[in-house]
Amino acid sequence: MLLEGKIAIVTGAASGIGRASALRFAAEGAQVVAADVRGPRVEETVKLITDAGGVAVPFAGNVADSADTERMVATALDAFGGLDALFNNAGTIRPGTAVKLPEEDWDLVLAVNVKSVFLGAKHAVPVMAERGGGTIVSTASVSGLAGDPAGVAYGASKAAVINLTRNLAIDHARQHIRVNCICPGAIDTPPIGRMLADPEDRARAERAHPLGRIGRPEDIAAAAVWLCSDESSWITGQALVVDGGLSAQSHLSGMADPRPAHLRPER
Repeated sequence: MLLEGKIAIVTGAASGIGRASALRFAAEGAQVVAADVRGPRVEETVKLITDAGGVAVPFAGNVADSADTERMVATALDAFGGLDALFNNAGTIRPGTAVKLPEEDWDLVLAVNVKSVFLGAKHAVPVMAERGGGTIVSTASVSGLAGDPAGVAYGASKAAVINLTRNLAIDHARQHIRVNCICPGAIDTPPIGRMLADPEDRARAERAHPLGRIGRPEDIAAAAVWLCSDESSWITGQALVVDGGLSAQSHLSGMADPRPAHLRPER
């Protein structure tokens, strides 16, 4: 029970990584505020948790809105008496180049993916500090470490999350608040599922990851639990890459393998 006795907020908890994480946090002993703008869907997440014997309450609100974020933190205080961990997982993606991406899509991606992390810290840090410390984890991406075609908004937002994580870690270390982020590769969430609806596209994505598959939401949930637990008590300001080896490759990896056949890895 890595999170026994801890109080946690998980945003984007209506589906995908957020739902898997809310379930895992509760299974590891945390009392969970499952937050999402999609109220009915997040209530489904809470029901899954309580049916499994866990403890959770729902929160419906917009993490890019300061008043909603303040209410989200207040929900943890009202329901459970404090806050120990915040997993800023809510995010969105709008593909496009700088020329073709609508300006409102840029604003939306930066608000949901970056401003939410800023607002989460603004409202959660004082509560955590009064409690003697805590942990903040955010979902970044390997797209914040390298460029992707037609990914100007998403890539910029995730790069911002990575460096925002470092700044928050420095600012709040003396308050015993650790701040880290996770950089997933392709994860089998509803948006990625739509992008990889063509079997050939999915197979290509699986081959791109050296471990031979795209990630599961549970892979990221496990990393988030660990970063919010005392097992990672001397880790802060880091971007943990969880990508099946995707970013370990050079740009030549897609070319013909020059090694003799008996030295090539099995596919």
